[in-house]
Amino acid sequence: MPSEFTISAATWRNHQRELRFVREQVFMLEQKVPKELEWDGLDTHAVHLLARDQAGNPIGTVRMLGDGHVGRMAVLAPWRGRGVGTALLKTIIATARSVGMAKIDLDAQVQALGFYECHGFIAEGPEFMDAGIPHRHMTLTLHG
Repeated sequence: MPSEFTISAATWRNHQRELRFVREQVFMLEQKVPKELEWDGLDTHAVHLLARDQAGNPIGTVRMLGDGHVGRMAVLAPWRGRGVGTALLKTIIATARSVGMAKIDLDAQVQALGFYECHGFIAEGPEFMDAGIPHRHMTLTLHG
């Protein structure tokens, strides 16, 4: 993993401030997702990952629900294209494998389909709108 950032496990209870900061910047301010859609009440029991820069500042996050649904993946704009999203995704996939999940799924923004396809996710079903943003459902089958 690049030394300019780290990825670590996080909990909503202990890291809510950092997790909220990243998601508010990306989803609510940048993408105009309404707060009532962003804060869905599912964070308390989700597995969270938090990316931090060398100074310890939050720069990215992702969560996985107990059913294997991955979501709320967000990387602050200055950090995009620097491997943060890839590191978050690879780590959440490894986490799912480590607990024996057979597959994971996500609802990808259409503009990010290629990113997820590069990591083995397969798009399924028609395009749909979520929070005013076009999405497609994607699944990754985990082997061993």
